[in-house]
Amino acid sequence: MTYQLMGPPGPAPIRLLTGLVDLSLLVGGACMVALVSANVLIHVIKFDIAFTTELCEFLMTWVTFLGGAAVARRGMHMTITEFVDKLPEKGRFWADAAIQVFCAVILLICVFYGVRISMLTWGNVMTVLKWSIGIQYLALPVGSSLALIFILFDLYQIIRGVPRSTRYSVEE
Repeated sequence: MTYQLMGPPGPAPIRLLTGLVDLSLLVGGACMVALVSANVLIHVIKFDIAFTTELCEFLMTWVTFLGGAAVARRGMHMTITEFVDKLPEKGRFWADAAIQVFCAVILLICVFYGVRISMLTWGNVMTVLKWSIGIQYLALPVGSSLALIFILFDLYQIIRGVPRSTRYSVEE
């Protein structure tokens, strides 16, 4: 399965959210590549861009959690499907729904504790950038909330009887 920039079909708000997440990933990834490359090149003249390491760490945290949401939208997380694939159609329906409910519960826990961690660290600041550490930790509840929206949308489709092949197909 290949990563599709536009994502699978869905209503306009889901497609818009998918596009915003994808754009954030592209911008964050491009910034990291540019910053690290510039810092490596500048090391040739024995100079260092001090904020690069801290900013790239910040961006990597956000890209990681937004990336988790992006692949949740596309059903691309690593899965072991040998058991579920052998189930009859009705069993597959219940297994898919149960898996998404389980994922939703885990994501709710991540949102809850992510908000708490962010709030507890809001007063701490990064050494060079002087930004709140809480902003960096906010990536956990934000990314988990986005993934939760996508998981709940998928669960809605499962309940409506939309097969996996249709839920994750890409419109041409």
